Amino acid sequence: MSAKQITTFAKWEVKAGKLGEVLALLAKLAPPSRNEPGSLSYTVYQSNADPNVIVLLEVYTDETALADHRSSAHFQQIVIQQIVPLLENREVVLTTELALDDI
Repeated sequence: MSAKQITTFAKWEVKAGKLGEVLALLAKLAPPSRNEPGSLSYTVYQSNADPNVIVLLEVYTDETALADHRSSAHFQQIVIQQIVPLLENREVVLTTELALDDI
């Protein structure tokens, strides 16, 4: 596994009428996610154009920390079991920062 930081952009399109539920679940998810040993940042945004679009920006120390997050009890119980069924669409993009000075 790579030792490079991993940044995750997750775009969630919430089903009509389910935004309040998703936001309440996110309020429960964020604290334990931020307190994980490999979590450097965990920030939740809402689209200005469409309030039912939520974007999560997450930064982890490395791929192992991301894998630990995804296998954590709070991720499995809150995201997978409770939030995903409330979404119309879920897109996750994993990224590694480019060192443009080295190109």
